[in-house]
Amino acid sequence: MSSIAVPGAAAAPRRAWHTDLPVLLVAVCWGASYLAAKDITTARTVPAVLVLRFALALPVLAVIARRALRALTAAQWRGAALLGLVLSGIFVLETYGVVHTSATNAGLIISLTMVFTPLAEAAVTRTRPTPGFLGAALLSVLGVVLLTQGGGFTRPSAGDLLMLLAALARTLHVLAMSRIRAVQGADALPLTTVQLGASVAVFAVLSTVCGGPAPWTAAAAFGARDWAGLLFLSALCTVFAFFVQMWAVRRTSPSRVGLLLGTEPLWAAAAGIALGGERLGAPGLAGGALVLVGTAWGRRAAG
Repeated sequence: MSSIAVPGAAAAPRRAWHTDLPVLLVAVCWGASYLAAKDITTARTVPAVLVLRFALALPVLAVIARRALRALTAAQWRGAALLGLVLSGIFVLETYGVVHTSATNAGLIISLTMVFTPLAEAAVTRTRPTPGFLGAALLSVLGVVLLTQGGGFTRPSAGDLLMLLAALARTLHVLAMSRIRAVQGADALPLTTVQLGASVAVFAVLSTVCGGPAPWTAAAAFGARDWAGLLFLSALCTVFAFFVQMWAVRRTSPSRVGLLLGTEPLWAAAAGIALGGERLGAPGLAGGALVLVGTAWGRRAAG
């Protein structure tokens, strides 16, 4: 009996990888961002550095998106601004969290986003995650635990709690992008621009009320390496990352995006080894392998 060819069936996996690879690259950039953020940020300079990070990207995006920004409706502006408030909360929590806890704890705790996202999506849609997806997520979490044990898991601190809240905020951001109706028909670029603008406003207020140095004061103290780190955080970890995230969440499921972004601790370890002089033992290497296997399994399970 001859089979019936389904148009586009063979191309579906290829299209899926066209979506997945940019998201995976975002995970690589975010993994490296821990090392960059630690190099240029202290507890007193968190709001100032966040202002600089976002303000560097905003004018470029505003020029590129100027026509699309004029096309946004009032409801789309409000929806994007709301996403920007969530986004600013993510970065405040993450940056203070990284400053106040170990990189090991930060990488482990923030990776819980890949578990929170499908569970939250299932709760919102009143569906049950497939056993395969849950198994893949648990396997990835086990891999993260092994991967991050090289530095030793210390007792929970205020920074650990902040990273846990950041993981929850990331989940909220991914779900909100896929469910706020006002932004569904708008282009990703103007929406990203509005989000960054709202975030800069929040960070500017925080830099005024938190008692740290002003952004221009922090910038004046930067050396060449600090500026390189800031440009990396601004261009790749901010503009590129959130543009890709908004683009991808419309072409796949929030669970799939969350799982791919969950490989972030693996890339954080890679950056630490290559650039920070850290070393992984056998448990860490095994954990990295489990993260990759769990992510590949979860991609198939999430569909």
